[in-house]
Amino acid sequence: MKKLVVDDVIELQQLLARYAVGMTKGDIEAVMDVFTSDGTYSAFGDIYPLQDFPTLVAAAPKGLFLVGPPAFELDGDTGHGQQTLCFVEQTTHDMRIGYYSDTYCRTTDGWRLQTRSMTFLRKSGAQDAGRPHDPTRPAPTGR
Repeated sequence: MKKLVVDDVIELQQLLARYAVGMTKGDIEAVMDVFTSDGTYSAFGDIYPLQDFPTLVAAAPKGLFLVGPPAFELDGDTGHGQQTLCFVEQTTHDMRIGYYSDTYCRTTDGWRLQTRSMTFLRKSGAQDAGRPHDPTRPAPTGR
């Protein structure tokens, strides 16, 4: 495993924290800002390009996005990693747990998420990307 540069670690940790805080506060601009311009989010059997984020976030339940420290590997200006998540829905306190699988890219604006994919951990012990037939989830518009 390559030795990580402390400045890169701190910058990526802050980037991922801004995502979690942005999602918790419903601040779509903050969420979109942590992605590259060609960034995508994958869940529910679909891949959503950045242009779909406002609709996707608006349809998502509101609550607390509590994330764990990321584990990542970097190679120059790219990298990949994973981060655990516990989402607590605001009005019911129902929880969803899982983890993100990410790719990162260093841009002229600093490190950004290029892709983020969600895996849910189910009570049954199953792990999956969500329910593709969820009627409240908007369909991606494509790239």
